[in-house]
Amino acid sequence: MNALTPETRVDAARRALAGALAACAGEEAGLDARLLIEAATGMSHAALIASPDAPLGAAAEALNAMAARRLAGEPGSRILERRDFWSMTFRVTPDTLDPRPDTETLIEAAVELFAARRAQALRIVDFGTGTGAILAALLKEFPRASGVGVDLSAAAAEAARGNLSRLGFGGRARVVVGHWDAGLDGAFDLIASNPPYIRAGDVAGLAPEVRDHDPRLALDGGADGLDAYRALARVAARRLAAGGLALFEVGVGQAQEVAALCEASGLATGAPRADLAGVARVVVARRAR
Repeated sequence: MNALTPETRVDAARRALAGALAACAGEEAGLDARLLIEAATGMSHAALIASPDAPLGAAAEALNAMAARRLAGEPGSRILERRDFWSMTFRVTPDTLDPRPDTETLIEAAVELFAARRAQALRIVDFGTGTGAILAALLKEFPRASGVGVDLSAAAAEAARGNLSRLGFGGRARVVVGHWDAGLDGAFDLIASNPPYIRAGDVAGLAPEVRDHDPRLALDGGADGLDAYRALARVAARRLAAGGLALFEVGVGQAQEVAALCEASGLATGAPRADLAGVARVVVARRAR
């Protein structure tokens, strides 16, 4: 893509950038282009529509720098340092997994399965909380619930605290640095997790947008990708309250194996929940009768 100049009109810049991004961003190219232009210029979406002939001006330099990073394969969310999830905006950092739409399947399952308990003071824990996106979404849907986010990374935990506080959940949530349930007290009505589930040997072959920008701690699930689930199954068996549920996001083809691990720990499982692509994405476990 030719360098944009201060005289380039914003609509022309959007079209040029979308065309250049088509190879790396696919059908998201237009959206990526718009978001980068909004960030560089400070203009809102409405302002871009209302003033398509406005020149980039001094924003051209910043936009060229952002475009170069995106064309080099850096995700737009990393450049903008934010990602939308469950109608909320989260700050992402190099220490946090970038929240993705597939994970909303877990929130949808929780809302459906706890429909009769949405007004109750549920206790929630989110293992591997990262940005705090899962915990925040659950607290949004269950207005009397309180929650704990747990992460091995102190930097990720700090990012989660910031997101939860900014979104108004600071009074109902706390984030701790720890290893699974060490240091936690009591039982939980809802245990949630999107743990690392990529086989260690497959990490190097991931798409560059994932491999080079998501923290390896949030990706590497051990030799078979199931290390985290072995621990989570044991944690759920001892931490689920009566009538509680554990919801675990899983990778493609892992649902049956993860369900077996849960059942080996004394839990009962049902049919996994599928994402929009039809992939079995969330394993649901409960205490066996």
